[in-house]
Amino acid sequence: MFRLSCLFAVSVLTPLTFAQIPDIAVNNPSQLRGQVKRLASSIEQPGDLGKRAHTNLQMWVPPQGKFQRAVQAAAGSPPVPGYFFETPASIACVYQLVNRITPGCNPNVVTQNPSGGGGAIAIVDAYDNPTAQADLDAFSQQFGLPHTTVQVVFAQGTQPQQDPTGGWEIEESLDVQWAHAMAPNAKIYLVEAADPGFENLFGAVALASNLVASAGGGEVSISWGASEFAEETQVDAFFTTPGVVYVASSGDSAGTSYPSTSPYVVSAGGTSISRDNMSGQFLLENTWQDAGGGPSLVEPRPNFQNSIRQMVGKWRATPDLSFDANPASGVWVFDSNAALGTGWYVVGGTSVSAPSLSGIINSAGSFRISSQAENVEIYRNLDNSRAFRDITYGSCGLNVGNFAAPSWDFCTGVGSTQTLRGK
Repeated sequence: MFRLSCLFAVSVLTPLTFAQIPDIAVNNPSQLRGQVKRLASSIEQPGDLGKRAHTNLQMWVPPQGKFQRAVQAAAGSPPVPGYFFETPASIACVYQLVNRITPGCNPNVVTQNPSGGGGAIAIVDAYDNPTAQADLDAFSQQFGLPHTTVQVVFAQGTQPQQDPTGGWEIEESLDVQWAHAMAPNAKIYLVEAADPGFENLFGAVALASNLVASAGGGEVSISWGASEFAEETQVDAFFTTPGVVYVASSGDSAGTSYPSTSPYVVSAGGTSISRDNMSGQFLLENTWQDAGGGPSLVEPRPNFQNSIRQMVGKWRATPDLSFDANPASGVWVFDSNAALGTGWYVVGGTSVSAPSLSGIINSAGSFRISSQAENVEIYRNLDNSRAFRDITYGSCGLNVGNFAAPSWDFCTGVGSTQTLRGK
C-alpha cells in the first residue's frame, strides 16, 4: 500500500461496539437468523449538527457472532457458502454490468465480475485504516478481482489515529473494496481525514478532488453525511472541481442528509434485492425503508431536476439513483478490525451505494466535467429501462409516507442502474 502524506489547509438498531465475538461455522445457513446492527460511528450525536459527519453503515450479524471464513470453492465464490449475500459477480449480474447474465444471479453460482474502469476514484473517509491494502488484497483474491495498489493520502499531513469503535475502519474497507469491484481498472485513492469534523473532511474532499483531476478525471466517493444545516450552501463549492463527479450517500434514516442534498453531487440512495430463501434466485428489487431521501430543507431545485418539478417543488430532491443497501441483502466486506475482530462482514447502508455507484459511473467511461453534467445525463435517461430499473414496489420515509412509483420517486430516485448506459 503506497501512502502519501499531504497537507491541506482548509429503525431502532443496536449499536455495534462489541469486540472479539466468536466465529461460527455454517452448516445450514438457510435456517439461521441474524440481526441488523447499526455501528456506533453511524449514530449522529447531539452537538454534531453542522460540525461533524457520521458513516452510513449497518451490518447483518449471525446469531452466534461473526462469520468464519470457509475454503473457497472457486474464484468469485462467497467466503461463506450457502448464504445469498451479494458478491461483485452477483451484483454485476443483477445490474447487467457483464455480458453473460446467468438466470437468477445466485451469488453461489455466478463468477463473472465487472471489468471496466479508468482514471481515478478517490475515497474520502475519517481516521486511519492501516490494513486497507491487505484487506483489499484478501477481498480481491476471494472474488477473483485483479490486484491494485491503494494510494493512501493523509489529508492533514500526518497519519490519523484509528477510530476506537472500528466503524470508520469498516467504512474505509467497504469503500475501497466495492469501488474496486465495480471499476477494477480505476486507480484508487484513499484520502484519510484526521477525524469526522467537517473542517478536516472538507479539506480531504478538496485534496481528493485535485488528485482525481490530475489523474485525468473520475469520481470522489463520499459515504458519510449529516443532518442538513443552514450554512451548507457555503461549502457547496468543495464539490465543483472540474473533471470530478462527486457521489454521496443519501443516508440511512428518513429525510435528507448533507452533502447528498448538494446540487453539485450525485445522491446515492438505497434499495433491497429480494431473493428466494431456498434457491437464492433473484426475484425483484424494491425499496429499502431506511434509505434517506426527500426534499432538501436548504438547497434549491437544480435545473437537472426540472423534469420532476411537479413532484419536488422548488427544493433539490434526493436521491438521484440507487443501489442495493439493505443489510439483509448486504454485500461481503473483509476487514482486519482492531475493535471488532478480523474477518468477513455483511454490510449494508447507503455507504455501500456511494462507492459502488462511483465505480459504475467510472466504468461507464464518460468522465463528465461535473456532477451536474452527470445528473443531466441521468435525468435525461429517466424512464429508459435500458439504463435504469424503475423501482415500483415498496415505501420509505418519515411515517413510511413515501411510496415507490413509476418514474422518479423519493425512495429510489430514477431507480437502480441497468447496464452502463445513462451514466
